Amino acid sequence: MLSNHYPIKQIQQIIGAGGIIVEEGNISTLLTDSRRINNASEGLFFALSGRRNGHEFAAEAYAAGVRNFVVKQQTEIKMPGANFLLVDDVLGALQALAAYHRSRFNLEVIGITGSNGKTIVKEWLYQLLASDKIIVRNPKSYNSQIGVPLSVWQISEKDDLGIFEAGISTTDEMDKLEPIIKPSIGVLTHIGTAHDEGFKDRREKVLEKLKLFRHCKLLIHNYDQLIDFKKEIPVKNCFSWSIKFKQADLYVFTETVISRNFYLRAKYKGKEIECLIPFLDEASVENAIVCWATMLALGYGPVEVDKRIERLSPVSMRLELKNGINDCSVIDDSYNSDVQSLEIALNFLNQQNQHPTRTLVLSDIFQSGLEQDVLYRQVAEMIHTKKVNKFIGVGEALTAHRDYFDLDKKCFYPDTAALLLQLNALNFDNETILIKGARSFEFERISQALSLKSHETVMEISLNALLNNLNFYRSKLKPGVKIMAMVKAFSYGSGTFEVANILQYNKVDYLAVAYIDEGIALRQAGINLPVMVLNPEVSAFDKLVEYKLEPEIFSFNLLDEFVKYCQSHNLSNYPVHLKIDTGMRRLGFEDFDIETLCDLLEENRYIKVQSVFSHFVASDAKEHDAFTQKQIKRFERAFTKIEKALGYQVIKHISNTGGIIRWPSAQYDMVRLGIGLYGIDASVPAGSNGLQPIATLKTSVSQVRKVQANDTIGYNRNGKLTKAGRIATVRIGYADGYLRAFGNGAGKMLIKGTFVPTVGNISMDTCILDVSNVEVREGDEVIVFNDKLRIEELAREIGTIPYEILTNISQRVKRVYFYE
Repeated sequence: MLSNHYPIKQIQQIIGAGGIIVEEGNISTLLTDSRRINNASEGLFFALSGRRNGHEFAAEAYAAGVRNFVVKQQTEIKMPGANFLLVDDVLGALQALAAYHRSRFNLEVIGITGSNGKTIVKEWLYQLLASDKIIVRNPKSYNSQIGVPLSVWQISEKDDLGIFEAGISTTDEMDKLEPIIKPSIGVLTHIGTAHDEGFKDRREKVLEKLKLFRHCKLLIHNYDQLIDFKKEIPVKNCFSWSIKFKQADLYVFTETVISRNFYLRAKYKGKEIECLIPFLDEASVENAIVCWATMLALGYGPVEVDKRIERLSPVSMRLELKNGINDCSVIDDSYNSDVQSLEIALNFLNQQNQHPTRTLVLSDIFQSGLEQDVLYRQVAEMIHTKKVNKFIGVGEALTAHRDYFDLDKKCFYPDTAALLLQLNALNFDNETILIKGARSFEFERISQALSLKSHETVMEISLNALLNNLNFYRSKLKPGVKIMAMVKAFSYGSGTFEVANILQYNKVDYLAVAYIDEGIALRQAGINLPVMVLNPEVSAFDKLVEYKLEPEIFSFNLLDEFVKYCQSHNLSNYPVHLKIDTGMRRLGFEDFDIETLCDLLEENRYIKVQSVFSHFVASDAKEHDAFTQKQIKRFERAFTKIEKALGYQVIKHISNTGGIIRWPSAQYDMVRLGIGLYGIDASVPAGSNGLQPIATLKTSVSQVRKVQANDTIGYNRNGKLTKAGRIATVRIGYADGYLRAFGNGAGKMLIKGTFVPTVGNISMDTCILDVSNVEVREGDEVIVFNDKLRIEELAREIGTIPYEILTNISQRVKRVYFYE
């Protein structure tokens, strides 16, 4: 019988590692993140090096119980009782181990690649085939150089089909993934612009993707996409589909919308067949056609395929974090339930520190391929490891295995209806609630019941984009340079604990807020990072000290007041941050103050200078580079004198977002990352591969009406159309933060991919758009800004800056946070 447990000595041989085995043991779990440790006793930690050096986190993994490590040669790590396998390439070792594991199984494997649609196609093929096969697949979109080996490692003897997707961003990457996936059937999804920048041209990208299929016996693809690559297709047996070319195996020749479904007719084997797709958007239709073609290529009959595709359900690609009733936070993952995605969701739940109680609402898990006893013991252990405080199980299987769950607070219900009847009696209060269920349980009803109601204007925040931006700037820093993340002003309008939690989890070094009450809110939400307060108020020193916040000291008066406070409260060595004015002329000690400041600091036992810092005036403006150079020189003179007076070194920082890239010589010990974290930096071209806007502001159409030429529209009769047309009233106004300056055509929004201008004045709660050139119905989604209609562009239109646009979005606009 094939086993998923490997003796550590065997793994040493498989990956060709040096080192000495000091403790025998079996390995069943591969670990790459010290924050996500499970099954530590049988875990093998790979110290991967990327934007962060994984060797720095080996101690954390060891503290969590891990005793087996793969590290780079010549790495000095000494931990009693731990095995260290020494390799030249840690990632290569991970991939080699996964490839060996894959080679031991003869199951059929579908390999999927493309620019877009990989994860959707993978999940839909799982839905279509799960009734016939026991399937192993990537969790979510684990399709990278690291994600693929972790996914393939899940293969076990019980599985009879694998569905794995592979994502690449440059040349030679598919050579490493192909032997790990080793697909027998290939599926090529849509080829678009994603990752174009990693290749010299589109042709090179397509050829790299085709490498995944070089040992396949069958390839399913869009005939149109590979029409110029016939000689390079590495598979003799292909099944093609097309909406243009009749010679394709599946020629889709007509399409019609029927009751919010997409009805397709096609020619297949000389006969007409049909398919009803339960989606309308272009991307979903194309992905469904890929699945239609794949099912036919696998030998399923057209009628059966049509029945199954008609039952396809949307794929939830991301967790949704939103405000809940009774001061709760709700994490909505109510559309899928499997062991792998449960672990991902529990990791996200574990990041949340804003409430004392972590609650999980979970449905029965279907089609896991495991015996129920094994499955629910595994789930119970995972819940215990992730420190869930309160568990609510829904379904007959969970109820039957209730004794496996060793929690003080637990309850079980046979179905969702029974839970909804008792929901109020559960007294949810000040909890983070993760809702995770199979689609058939309709857990969206639970999410709706537990979420705060609000109007339809919503700002969606992508926590993945935030993390991408953080890592982008990390990649620009010199070794050892710290990051202070600016989360003042409600994190530039983007949230408080929601943003701070992910920054803390991803190990930024400092946070900065404008006022003491902002720092208190972070502490009350469970944030324990050091927090600098930029504008401390003397009247609130008690609260500042109570919540362990660190004040910026920018004047002699403030210094004197804080030292007096420390004296009167018997405080010593309290951390403070000294602000030097090198040219902003806003706050801080000036050149002529430094000698006096040094005299006051010498042998002052009440405070400890944690950092000395200044602020660039125009670090992103080339025309002011000479002035920036003067600021740097002034700053260096100041901190040199201060450190000499203190007799110890301090953290030094002057670079803001704009200075991190343009002035690498001025990174010193720490940089302050502000609006760049939220996807905006004048020194990084918009739309480049570096930064991603994290926010999408959207609303909806409340009414559509026809108007005649020169009919006046809105307050003061300022709006009109020059010819007869249609207008739409949408649910956003200046009370939501959509500035009045956007009125009378200065602003525009996106409806169905079409830019539409404002008409007339912006009202308090609504505004009006000219929709004469687009088909619009009441309830349609309207984009105010996103990655296509960027904040920078909106700011230019009304002569302001992106900061004002972001921070002006009012608190009555619901924030919803997504994490993929």
